[in-house]
Amino acid sequence: MTKQIKVGNVKIGGGADVSIQSMVKSPIEDRERVIDEIRELEREGCDIVRIALPTRKSAELIKEIKREIKLPLVADVHFDYKIALFAIEQGMDMIRINPGNIGGKDRLEAVVSLAKEHTVPIRVGVNSGSIEKEIEKRYGQTPMALTESVRRNVHLLEEMDFTDIVISAKSSNTLFTIETYRLIAREFSYPLHIGVTEAGLPFEGTIKSAIGIGSLLADGIGDTIRVSLTAPSVDEVRVAKEILFAVGMRKKDFEIISCPTCGRCSIDVMKLTSILRDRLNRLPITPACQSEAAGRDYRSPIKIAVMGCLVNGPGEARDADFGITGAKGKGIIFKGGEVIRTVSEDRLLDTLLDEIRKKRNGGG
Repeated sequence: MTKQIKVGNVKIGGGADVSIQSMVKSPIEDRERVIDEIRELEREGCDIVRIALPTRKSAELIKEIKREIKLPLVADVHFDYKIALFAIEQGMDMIRINPGNIGGKDRLEAVVSLAKEHTVPIRVGVNSGSIEKEIEKRYGQTPMALTESVRRNVHLLEEMDFTDIVISAKSSNTLFTIETYRLIAREFSYPLHIGVTEAGLPFEGTIKSAIGIGSLLADGIGDTIRVSLTAPSVDEVRVAKEILFAVGMRKKDFEIISCPTCGRCSIDVMKLTSILRDRLNRLPITPACQSEAAGRDYRSPIKIAVMGCLVNGPGEARDADFGITGAKGKGIIFKGGEVIRTVSEDRLLDTLLDEIRKKRNGGG
């Protein structure tokens, strides 16, 4: 088990639930847009938000932004140690730096000293594009090189008696990332921030992230995750949640399964599934399934199947709590593989939702 640290009120490592992170994409100078973006991330289920601080002026906005939000903030700082110092003074909950490029040992010591004073953890963030030249010359562009870079930078902090550390070591190559984190997990007990960096546009990036992050989580590696997409930050959180759902680390109120359709399909499965998902998402979340960074107490989700025909639908969805299909203007609702209601197709979803509400309220 990894060491546990706290970022604001969120626990990372040490058996805590895997938290979701994202990064602000609005220009920090546009204070209102930044606040709106962070609030939207919170509503979607993000636990921690990182924000780039390229200048001292940008760091000056942190205090007033923090007054308007609830999520912990991580400062992303490169090269200029004074920005890191100022960010800590402004109340940042964690600092992300690469200790090797912050400007020398004395400047790193200044950052570490202030972080200790304010109980602010440091994320050692390295990636395949920032490997030190001598390490890359020795190992090439390999997971061993990235691991050695992590080792060197973590040891810099340990020599200063600083151990409130989170480690990240990312690559845009999925397999490279997986192997790197496996190597790091064997050597260090610090919590790991995992993800595939620069994963790309939503379609490709989602696949790369699901394979990379999902594989590591399935191996028991990873304490906090960030999906990096060329897309709005809220989309990163949605994908991250689905990854956690897929590996059984979070549960939702509802799980929808749907058939891929074939020539026998007699209803518009894609349309029905999409509308059903949207309507379910608007239902109140049960307290036991709310997403919090700690202390979750999940109940089993209600599983709903949307099937394309009566030939295989009820049987294939036997383990679902409810299922629907239709034919010739009629909608069929089944439960445990048995038909329980037949209604007009235009009443199918309304009737299904009535049955779901009954179940949620203890009616079977």
